[in-house]
Amino acid sequence: MKGKMNAVVEQNEKPDQTQSTETAQEFAAPGVNILETKDAYLLEAEMPGVSKESLNIGVEGNILTLAGRRQPVVRANLLYRESGPADFRRVFELDSSIETDKITATLEQGILSLTLPKAEEVKPRRIAVN
Repeated sequence: MKGKMNAVVEQNEKPDQTQSTETAQEFAAPGVNILETKDAYLLEAEMPGVSKESLNIGVEGNILTLAGRRQPVVRANLLYRESGPADFRRVFELDSSIETDKITATLEQGILSLTLPKAEEVKPRRIAVN
C-alpha cells in the first residue's frame, strides 16, 4: 500500500513551546493494522474503552482523522489505577484513489474498523480475450 496512505502525525503529539501547559493536549496514537483487498483498504485501530458516542471520524480533503476519548466507568471508590482517561488521535493522508465519500466504520470490542473503498479505475480488472 505504499503511496496510498501515510500517517502524518507522530505517535504522541508533544505540546509545542508556544502553548501553555494548561492548553496543550497530548494524544495517544492508537495502534493500527492496514490491509488491502482488491476492492478496498481495511484499517483497524485499537481504541480500548472508546464508545461510539466519544468517537469522531472525519475526512477533510485527503486527510482522515480518527479521534476518541476513553472515559473510565466509575462504580466504586478508586483504590488503584493503571488505566485512566485517554484521548486517542491518529491522522492519515489518503491517496486520491480512495473514494472518501464511501468510507464506512464499525466499532466492536475496542477495535475501530474502517473500509476505504478503492476507486473503480484503480481496481484490478480482467480483460477478456476474443
